[in-house]
Amino acid sequence: MKIKYILLWLFVLPTVFSSAQDEKLLTLDNVIDIASQQSLDAFINQNMYLSSYWEYRYFRADRLPSLSIEATPFDYNRSMQKVYNYDENRDEYKSREDLGSEIGLLLNQNVGLTGGRIFARSELNLTQKLGLDKISSYNSTPFSVGYAQTINGYNRLKWTAKIEPIKFERAKKDFIQSKEELAIKATRRFFDLVDAQIEVNIANTNMANADTLYKIGKGRFQVGTVTQDELLNLELSFMNATLALTRANLGLERSRADLNSFLSFDKETKVECIVPTNLPDLQIEADKAIQAALQNNPEILQQQQRLIEEDSKVKQAKSESGVSGDVYALYGLNQNAESIDLVYQDPLDRQRLRLGVNIPVLDWGRRKGRLAMAESSREVVRISVNQERIDFEQNIIMNVMEFNLQADQVLNTAKADTIAQMGYDVTQQRFLIGKVDVTKLNLARNDQERARRAYIAALRSYWNYYFTIRQLTLYDFENTNTLSQDFERLINNN
Repeated sequence: MKIKYILLWLFVLPTVFSSAQDEKLLTLDNVIDIASQQSLDAFINQNMYLSSYWEYRYFRADRLPSLSIEATPFDYNRSMQKVYNYDENRDEYKSREDLGSEIGLLLNQNVGLTGGRIFARSELNLTQKLGLDKISSYNSTPFSVGYAQTINGYNRLKWTAKIEPIKFERAKKDFIQSKEELAIKATRRFFDLVDAQIEVNIANTNMANADTLYKIGKGRFQVGTVTQDELLNLELSFMNATLALTRANLGLERSRADLNSFLSFDKETKVECIVPTNLPDLQIEADKAIQAALQNNPEILQQQQRLIEEDSKVKQAKSESGVSGDVYALYGLNQNAESIDLVYQDPLDRQRLRLGVNIPVLDWGRRKGRLAMAESSREVVRISVNQERIDFEQNIIMNVMEFNLQADQVLNTAKADTIAQMGYDVTQQRFLIGKVDVTKLNLARNDQERARRAYIAALRSYWNYYFTIRQLTLYDFENTNTLSQDFERLINNN
């Protein structure tokens, strides 16, 4: 018998615990924290930052020395080739079979100051003719060093050194801002579920009240204190309340499924949201918000980047409109031998200096037009940035004004909600004793529902403005510190 009960508990207990695990009571802070850790948006934001991080690492590596080995271990060639026959004083085609092999060690260093490149190289080559007479030839360059430089006046490395650090800093700010954007999304879904919960509560209360009133109305109709019109009105109210409850339950399931998907919960998880009642005692100064935004918002860095990129394009267009050229200088040691034992003995000097010049003579205005387009584009971007800066500051001022007013709005709607609830309770009691009619009771109920919805809407607006200002300024006005992120830990965890 005991074994039977033990087996029964083994089947029942997992169900009980599973049911308990599937129910979650979450505050707004809980929802935001969970979203920042395991939502799809958080995963995307994190990987976008990592992509920018490795792009910046690539930029930094491009300015450091690079060492590489270049090798062609096996190069077999059998073909007909044209050769000159000195005995017969004419060209002729002969079959040729060669085997080649080469290896080289290359060291490169970009020079940011000039935009040129210093390089050093060591090579060993083998060429072997196959056939009746197997002839081998080795060629070595034990050491060579050189410098290559474009002399058109445009230094790509200089401009990337200006742009890339700004891009990377903007990526950091974008990641922090994305967390605040995530908080806004979480707040929206949280209050969507709160709204749905409120609607279900209202619908349940309305149906219970409508059922009670309809039953009372039927009794009074029997004694003649309620007319048939009033009884039909009560019956209609009961039917409408039943339909409203069905719609409210459907809306609740939809909102709950949306939040579960956003938080990466199992679809069977039943989330209940706890309405936040405590608000931070906070008033924000518009000037301080603007100052924080100008220091922290990635949009400001993006504007700086756009201006520098346009300057770069103008400089490049100018460099292509005049005389351009390149310099290539090389010094090294070189030796040939038929044996690998001799190829490094007594190497000879190897020197090369090349100067190339490109002078535009006639291009039908192409270079001039390219420069004019670049300058016009820069002017458009400059004016656009100035206008965007004005709109940006104005947007912050308006959001701060709305936020500062919203706290009073929440308090007022909370009082109105309490008063409407008390008014409905009084009207309902008076209806039960026959002091008011159905019309006044319905009006009191409508006032109660509107007040409750207005209170939740005011709370939603408050927190939406709160996180919007944090997103714009990347500043925590409640704790008076700039929002930050441990990026080293973020990278190490990946």
